[in-house]
Amino acid sequence: MSSTNLKLNGTSEDDIKVISAHLQDSITQVKNIAHLKKNKIFLIQFNRFMWEDIEKGVFRKNKRIISVLKFENVINVNSKNLNQKNTERFLDFLAIETKLLSDKNYEVKLNFAGDILIKLNLEIIECFLEDISDPWETKNKPKHDLLYD
Repeated sequence: MSSTNLKLNGTSEDDIKVISAHLQDSITQVKNIAHLKKNKIFLIQFNRFMWEDIEKGVFRKNKRIISVLKFENVINVNSKNLNQKNTERFLDFLAIETKLLSDKNYEVKLNFAGDILIKLNLEIIECFLEDISDPWETKNKPKHDLLYD
């Protein structure tokens, strides 16, 4: 594993925006999602597209890397449109949204393509994103179609 691997710690809504940007266009499978209720931990392992590497220059190769997203202090987890029994299903990650609730807890929404949503309630924001493998080259670079009104 390279010493240049990404390792981010998020403790605020602004930090979560940075982590969300790094995770854009990541891919995971349902089997790579875990909620450890007793430990108040939520984990997802992603194949993360290395946007930060592409931004270093036009002749850089497209790369992916295995990354783990971890939330601590998790009160509960809910999902929408996610069949947890279909463990092999691939999910395309879009973004993370955060909101401070009236009870001073946080709502964190993990948005995936296909209107799939995982919602976490946290006591405080304590989030980690860490690369856990060496990167590999990929031929495909994620593309975003422009929406027209």
